[in-house]
Amino acid sequence: MALALYAPGLGYYANDSRKFGQLPASGSDFVTAPEMSPLFGKALAVQVAEALRATGTDEVWEFGAGSGALALQLLQALGRKVRRYTIVDLSGSLRARQQTTLAAYAGQVRWAGELPAQMRGVVVGNEVLDAMPVKLLARVNGTWHERGVALAGEDALAWEDRVTDLRPPVEPEGTHDYVTEIHPQAEAFIRTLADRLVQGAAFFIDYGFPEREYYHPQRHMGTLMCHRGHLADADPLADVGTKDITAHVNFTGVAVAAQDTGLSVLGYTTQARFLVNCGLAEMLASADLGGRVAGQRLIAEHEMGELFKVVALHRGDFWDAVGFREGDRTHTL
Repeated sequence: MALALYAPGLGYYANDSRKFGQLPASGSDFVTAPEMSPLFGKALAVQVAEALRATGTDEVWEFGAGSGALALQLLQALGRKVRRYTIVDLSGSLRARQQTTLAAYAGQVRWAGELPAQMRGVVVGNEVLDAMPVKLLARVNGTWHERGVALAGEDALAWEDRVTDLRPPVEPEGTHDYVTEIHPQAEAFIRTLADRLVQGAAFFIDYGFPEREYYHPQRHMGTLMCHRGHLADADPLADVGTKDITAHVNFTGVAVAAQDTGLSVLGYTTQARFLVNCGLAEMLASADLGGRVAGQRLIAEHEMGELFKVVALHRGDFWDAVGFREGDRTHTL
């Protein structure tokens, strides 16, 4: 998965395809919330502004900034509340697109290829954890295997299972065959972030579940999925490097990794509840018809509102963060 997504010159995020956009006709493969509606960034900015005040910081860090749309929306809303906006992105082609999008803020924005020894500020990551490589585990006839990739002939790939000591954090009930994922890279990223973030808070928005839902006995086919041309398929071994590969996020694993390294959970809720808490309903009321239709997709249960979650982590004293004042689900983690 790491090679398919990030191998220089070959991986999906290392090529020049458009990736982010509203419709397939644009040559894009999928749409994320900032491209869907500028109200996403405007509402998130309410929480970021509060977090900057609460943590006494003036810098924003964004991981996996995509097209740069979210950075633009946050900078437009926050203005000089942000002294510096740092983007950490592994994709050179996306970095070039971000630089074009953010040209008006060249004095505030910088790019980094790795984390410094210490960070201060507010971290945001929209749909970044789902793109971190996972390990596949398969319970077959009661025995757990790691599912890897092998050569099948000269130019074909196939799955290959090997018995393993690896286990999901929760044993799925039942004895039926079961495929799922574990997330060592995403959790290692959170631990590294927690180790480096000496002052501030972090907000991650992504699709996923808490542990007890992630490893539900009925979710026996796992969550690994590919996206290309605004269509989804479940075969990451076909057309490698030309499509996105993702897996849902285990938010319990994210929270535990953070707590193990000294961060605390500030809140956890659905994207719909988070955005409404941050004033999205009032923003929709003043938008034109097209803006209201697009903005509703951010919170509709059958669109992004329920499947997408927001988890917030922080260092220092707890505060009653605006995004989680109603509908907080931290107890479900």
